[in-house]
Formats: sequence, C-alpha cells, structure tokens
Amino acid sequence: MRGIAGVLLVLLGWQLWVGLAGINSIVMPSPLAILGDLTGNPGVYLDSMGQTVLLAVGGLVLGTAFGTGLAVLTWWSRVLAGLLTPLGIVFASVPVVTLIPLLARVLGYDSKTVLAIVVIICFFPAFVFTTAGLRALPAGSADLFRVLGAPRRRVLWLLALPAAVPEWAVALRLAAANSILAAMVAEFLMGTSGLGYLFAAARSDFDMARALGASAIATVISVVAFTAISRLERVIRRDWA
Repeated sequence: MRGIAGVLLVLLGWQLWVGLAGINSIVMPSPLAILGDLTGNPGVYLDSMGQTVLLAVGGLVLGTAFGTGLAVLTWWSRVLAGLLTPLGIVFASVPVVTLIPLLARVLGYDSKTVLAIVVIICFFPAFVFTTAGLRALPAGSADLFRVLGAPRRRVLWLLALPAAVPEWAVALRLAAANSILAAMVAEFLMGTSGLGYLFAAARSDFDMARALGASAIATVISVVAFTAISRLERVIRRDWA
C-alpha cells in the first residue's frame, strides 16, 4: 500500500505541475491525458502489448534454458568450465544495443532479432546464478554421495540441481522484468512492431501521450512480472529451506 500511495502522489504532483505550469502536451502530457489515450484506444495498445509480451516470454524461457544448460555443462566438466565461462562473460559484457544491427543483418529486421536480443539478456543471469547454485552444496553432502559411490549424473540430479533451484529463482526474477525492457528496446531501434515501435512512431508524430502510454504499459508489465516471480522465489526458498 505504501508503494501504491507513493506512485499516486507522484502522479498527482505530475498532474498539478503540468496544469499549473501550462506545459504543452507535446513537451509533457498530463497523466490524465495519457490515461485518456489508453482508455480511448485500447486496441492499439493491446496489439502491440501482445507481441512484446509474447517475445519477452519466449526469450525468457529460451534464455533461461540456455543459461541453465551451459551452467550444468560447466559443472559437469572442468574443461568445459574453462572454455564456456570466459566466453559467457565476454558475450554478456558486450552492450546489447551494439548487437542489434549485427543480429538484424543475420536474422532479418523482424521478430526473430527481437527474440534473440531477449534471449541474450536472459541468458547471463541464469548462467551465473545457476552456476553458483550448483556449487553451493550442503556441507558434507558431496562427500556422502562420493562415499556411497553415486555416479555423477545422480549427484547432478539428486543433489546439485535441487541445491541450485533457489539461485535459479533469483535469476528468473531478475530476467523477467528485463525481458520486457529488452524486447521494447529492440523493437524501438529496429522499428518493426510491438510497444517499442509504438513508442517510436508516436514520438515521431509528437504524440507524447501515446508514447508515454506505451512506456507505462511496459512498466506495469515489468513490475507485475517482477512481483510474481518474487513471490515464487519466496515460496521456493521456504520449501527448499
């Protein structure tokens, strides 16, 4: 409730500032103007939101699966760990904006490039946190499995993967909100479709109410995704404790 009250106070201050200062809507529309455009043109926003959310969810699933898979490989083999870990760090350190023109030339200026960007954004948290979780085993558990002669695949399935689940949930929480932002940035820079394109088109037409409306929708979706995964993370940590 405190967070909602804070947001409402900011919106109220914004509304009063724009109204009292007489700021042109091209420069800064009021929250009521943005709300009016949202409620007056729901179809425009829903179509764009549907595509952005679809690509964000698809990229989140693929990126998390890819990062988790690479983390398992680095746990399984020290040779692969020495090869894949530096490559993953270097690849994730490259600013994603610089990759968009290159990927667009290879994959095309369409949704495939947006999906690839989201996969890249979601890959690194899954890789880092899952790797840490796979190696953060309960004290003495690895020695016990070794004494009992358990094969490595059973150690992975029965010990390492369950130990990594709480850290994996952290990665999912961080990536969930960023997936929406990544999809929107890629759509904005390529000018294809989705909320990013809607923002770019509205801005070029000086329709700032619609541009900020697209931003508001993306923000709400990101907050909802972050909150939902945070609750899931708390449940996982409670059950895995």
